[in-house]
Amino acid sequence: MSAPIGVLVTCPLPGAAGECLAASGLDVDHLGDVGLDEAVERGRLDGVHGIVCTLTDRIDARVFDAAPHLTAIATVSVGHDHIDTELAARRGIQVITTPGALDDATADLAMLLLLAASRRSTEAEADLRSGRWSGWDVDQYLGMDLAGATLGVVGWGRIGRAVARRAEAFGMDVIHHGRRATGEAGYVADLDHLLAQSDAVSLHVPSTPDTHHLIDERRLALLRPTAVLVNTARGSVVDEAALADALHDRRLFGAGLDVFEREPVVHPRLLTAPGVTVLPHIGSATIRTRSRMAEMAVDGLLTSLGVLPSNSTPHESESP
Repeated sequence: MSAPIGVLVTCPLPGAAGECLAASGLDVDHLGDVGLDEAVERGRLDGVHGIVCTLTDRIDARVFDAAPHLTAIATVSVGHDHIDTELAARRGIQVITTPGALDDATADLAMLLLLAASRRSTEAEADLRSGRWSGWDVDQYLGMDLAGATLGVVGWGRIGRAVARRAEAFGMDVIHHGRRATGEAGYVADLDHLLAQSDAVSLHVPSTPDTHHLIDERRLALLRPTAVLVNTARGSVVDEAALADALHDRRLFGAGLDVFEREPVVHPRLLTAPGVTVLPHIGSATIRTRSRMAEMAVDGLLTSLGVLPSNSTPHESESP
């Protein structure tokens, strides 16, 4: 009799994903409060053929070596920078992501951050809650208009295009930049030129060696002092220290950030910078979106393991 197919799940699975996995007949091991490092040390990956994880789980050679039967990894995320995909490919391990599931939720949040930073709502709310607000005044909390402003979208994938549609509905002019020419109206081939033309910039690129500190001190200096920077992509795309300096020196009007370089740690000067709105990585945090992401990850994993019919292709490594 063949050994059961083992699946390790590192996170809670919202929606129908958990029920689907439980009904699959596989040997499912939920880590619960046990971290992945501890599971490796305890030998809990020895009989594992598939893993369901999230972006907080580092999946590298240490995990691969502890799971000699591993054939598939499904991450409840679009990004896969937490997985050593090159090593996975060399070992014949499929990496499954959840593209498309979080486009609208993340685009909505990008607009929330753009509005908050442009209209100084975080500062105004803090004053109101602390009792510092003394009443309406004509020159109080003056922000930037979105209507008629130019939004530069960096990364013209699904999320970037979804943000562009929303920005156009606010009356913004949208230009964009990507790794290759899009052939669409508003394409700017040179990132530096896009930054110099933009009243606001929204980042939607994956975390790769090429995008590490893509927005650094030099590129921040290209932005207008009235500009706003929004990042819902990955924290490593922005040099946080340089951004904090630009905000403190008033060389940039504002920033809206949902992601950070060393999560959950945030650069301390960002937390005290004027004009900044910071959120704890909630871009995909809606009930429907997180449920759909979990369901896509589980469906992809079960298909890869041969439990579900392959009437749809699993969502292999794909970046926006």
